[in-house]
Order: sequence, then C-alpha cells, then structure tokens
Amino acid sequence: MPEDLTQELKDTLGDDGFFRLVEVHAGVRLYIPSDPDRSELPAAIGADAAVRLSKMFPGGYIRVPLAREFRAVRYHKAGATNREIAKRLGLTEGGVDRLLKRARAKKLVERKTRKDPRQIEMF
Repeated sequence: MPEDLTQELKDTLGDDGFFRLVEVHAGVRLYIPSDPDRSELPAAIGADAAVRLSKMFPGGYIRVPLAREFRAVRYHKAGATNREIAKRLGLTEGGVDRLLKRARAKKLVERKTRKDPRQIEMF
C-alpha cells in the first residue's frame, strides 16, 4: 500500500480513526459513499471519521492499507503479547518482533532528525 495514502488517511482521520478503519477494513477495497449516512461506515469507524472520509473520496474506492506495523505498535502499547499480535495480524511471532523493532528504529531516527525550533539556520 502506498505510504502516501496511509499518511493521508492518518492525517485526515487521526490515529484513532485510522486505527478503527484498518481494524475493520484492512486489506480490502472499500467504497466510500458521498453520503456516509447511507452506509455502514459510520457504525464501523464513527460518524465523524466517516464524514471526513466521504469528503476526501466521495463516491470512490480506496484500498485500505494493512497497516501491520501501526497496528502491532498499538496492540503492543495496549499490553498484547507478541503471540496475540501475531494471531491478530496473521504473522509469525518473529514477524511481530521485526515489525516492533523496525517501529522503534523509525522512532529513534525521527527523534534524531528533528530540529530544535530554537536553532537558527546558518547557511
């Protein structure tokens, strides 16, 4: 799944809304009605998220990302074991270990590359 769609969905729905979307529809092609009240979408992901999604893709289809890394981190933070996460995501426990390790590495890189807002540009 293109990373830009994942980020666009996260920006539009927020982390919680994106999580609800991928929990219910991960990996499938999903029709986004222009009027969300005429679908099951509000019940599945919340009325506010459904409205935002319908404004973004009115009457169109999206391929909902699997977002395994994102989901694995959320499950891990909620206290799930790697075994439970593996079952939910259809992965091996080793696969979950690698996902979580990659997520930790990304977070470290983000911290290191973030600039101090007080720092001025010299060149």
